[in-house]
Order: sequence, then C-alpha cells, then structure tokens
Amino acid sequence: MTVEISDWDVTECLDSPEAIAGYLDAVLESGDPGMLQVALADVAKARGMTAIAKEAGVSRTSLYKSLSEGAKPSLETIEKVLGTLGVRLSVRAA
Repeated sequence: MTVEISDWDVTECLDSPEAIAGYLDAVLESGDPGMLQVALADVAKARGMTAIAKEAGVSRTSLYKSLSEGAKPSLETIEKVLGTLGVRLSVRAA
C-alpha cells in the first residue's frame, strides 16, 4: 500500500478574520516573537500582498521588507496590516 503525502499550505486556511485571529493567537502563544512576523507574512500572502499593502497605506516593496526574515517592523506597520485583515492585537493577563 502506498501512502501519498501532499504539501500543506497554511495560507489556504486563512480565509476569514476568525481563522486569521486564531492562527496569529496560536503563534503569539508559542512565545517566539519572530514567528509573528512569519505568520503576518503568511496571512498577507493569503489575502494578497498588493491589496494588503494598498489598504494599509504602504508600498508593496515596503510591506515585503517589513515582513521578511530579520526585519524589525514597527508596531505602527503591524497594526496597519492587522487592521486591513480585520483583526487587532490585544493584551490579557497571563
């Protein structure tokens, strides 16, 4: 018996603000701050990087740079991107 394994792409599941919020929340709970940047890039790609950049009021190139590995995006940029995705950051007691 042969088992076929296909690649799984998280971007295929990020089709609603609820799915996006759940994904980003799980990433934040991992405790790895760098993963938020990767997750934001996943979500932006799922929704269309060009559309997200336009809606957030930043250039597409700037958005790619902000979400690339090793970049240090400002909180303002993160909030703009999250806002265009229909989600926001919140804080709760640990």
